[in-house]
Amino acid sequence: MIDYLRGLVAHRETEYVVLDVRGVGYRVFCANPYAVQTKDGEETTLFIHYQVREDAHLLFGFQTREEQSLFRMLLEVNGIGPKVAIGILAGGRPEVIAAAIQQENISFLIKLPGIGRKTAQRMILDLKDKLGGIPTEASSLSAFTGGGDLFTVPQGSGAWSEAKAALLALGYTEAEADGAGHAIKPKLQGGEAVDVVMKLALQALYQQSTK
Repeated sequence: MIDYLRGLVAHRETEYVVLDVRGVGYRVFCANPYAVQTKDGEETTLFIHYQVREDAHLLFGFQTREEQSLFRMLLEVNGIGPKVAIGILAGGRPEVIAAAIQQENISFLIKLPGIGRKTAQRMILDLKDKLGGIPTEASSLSAFTGGGDLFTVPQGSGAWSEAKAALLALGYTEAEADGAGHAIKPKLQGGEAVDVVMKLALQALYQQSTK
């Protein structure tokens, strides 16, 4: 069982990073590969969930123990597999998602990638009393809410509106989110899914941070 890996980020794609651990490159699937911020030549640690299938051995990586723990809890919910679970974590920080579950906020949960009303209800039923190890203090949610209603989505409609809400839930500022939206606008043709827009925005934010 692999609990964590420490190494250099050798490559990034929209779904994963390649972590160079003493000359061995591990492909690690992440919720937000471009949010794994490291300086050139600086090691990073990713906490790992190791999944063995008949056709593949897969590594899922997380920057914190809370993300790793929540991912594993999500896998216990009927109808949620690794792909959906990693998409849920791409939609918000663990404390935001945990607070939504504990407050039975279905309107927020159904905006997460791959989550419909029935699955949101199962998440609440199965996990509401199991999230004690994940903090849900109001102060940790202020970046997303602006101090108002915990799960008010910014005004507007369409994929960008929901992607921007997810960026705010991940802790990016309004200015950073708007800057990313401006940067990716020429790449959007209309009709893209929220997760596609989200990954383009994270890529733009990563590129801006490395300039």
